Amino acid sequence: MLNLIKEASGRIRGALEPTPLIYSSSFSSSFGFDCYLKLENLQKTGSFKVRGAYSRISSLSEDEKRRGVVTASSGNHAQGVAWAAGLLGVKSVVVMPETSSIIKRVAARSYGAEVVIEGRFFDEAHARALGMAEKEGLTFIPPFDDELVIAGQGSIGLEIMEQLPEVDTVVVPVGGGGLIAGISAAVKGVKRDATVIGVEAERSRTCIESLKAGRPVDVPVTSTIADGIAVKRVGEKTLPVIREYVDDVVSVGEETIAEAILKFLERKKLVVEGAGAVTLAAAMEGKIPRRTKKAVLVVSGGNIDVTTLDRVIRMGLFKEGRVMKIQTVIPDVPGSLAGLASVIAGVRANILQIFHHREAVEVPVGSAGLEIILEVEGPEHAAEVSRGLKEKGYRV
Repeated sequence: MLNLIKEASGRIRGALEPTPLIYSSSFSSSFGFDCYLKLENLQKTGSFKVRGAYSRISSLSEDEKRRGVVTASSGNHAQGVAWAAGLLGVKSVVVMPETSSIIKRVAARSYGAEVVIEGRFFDEAHARALGMAEKEGLTFIPPFDDELVIAGQGSIGLEIMEQLPEVDTVVVPVGGGGLIAGISAAVKGVKRDATVIGVEAERSRTCIESLKAGRPVDVPVTSTIADGIAVKRVGEKTLPVIREYVDDVVSVGEETIAEAILKFLERKKLVVEGAGAVTLAAAMEGKIPRRTKKAVLVVSGGNIDVTTLDRVIRMGLFKEGRVMKIQTVIPDVPGSLAGLASVIAGVRANILQIFHHREAVEVPVGSAGLEIILEVEGPEHAAEVSRGLKEKGYRV
């Protein structure tokens, strides 16, 4: 596998630049080990997926290139295939489910792909893509379960070992397994005693359950912020590689993923999607081995919808106790709201939103019920705000 990865890396370097590996002093201080970030969110198309796509498509025969390629994806793989095919002058068709985001469809088209919408879920899109491959003579480009795709993703592992030879732990997101299979084979091929940790979303534990069963198994997938790694079945080809080279696979919760996205924004000024933030979430949940001295967290992508980002930021702020919601009742007369606002200002909280409820059953006649969302410094400040309002006679 290492030789295949080196070959793929050589092909990729003619088209893609290595992504930065940066040191984070703030994260290092928080976690107790030197923390480095491998920024695949800054890769072409905003994700590592373009590496595997380019590796696979560039390896096609001239006849296969002339006939074109097809794939199925709801996001990053679609963009990777579209970009790589466009660069190589190959016709590409991307089948996406109806639930895929509009912005990702637009992105795939902008890279030159023909976008076909099929079904509500990935399985229906996947079946349509396979049918098109057979009927139209197109080559199907798998999102993860393919040796050349795995080898392309493995180029990240070689870059890490070149950029930080002394690394002892590499932490990688896990979906279908192509990324971690490639990276782990590359890292262990260069430095056998390095530790590789995989991270899944708690709501999509396909790799963990498949390792327990000793074979790929289907798991129910519920909605998760880390939609880029939400697959119901790990790959047939990726699982044996994971079993051989990966030391452990852990899972992280939704609230922690949201908080991790927020920390990337605030601490590092980086836009990171849920799937890319799970490695930081694992560190936040204390799931990195205690013996770790120098760790690289792979930040796999940055393609997050603005509406999702807004929701995630709010989740992260609530999780950290930096946003609070209070309910109270004031006299429905001029000046009452101004008086309440002055009390809030006096305890240095910032009003984000106010909702009036005059007709609610529990609100006395002549009064107005208020629901107020406040920005605060943290849980202690929130408690101070509550005390300040109660001391002024407000029932909170």
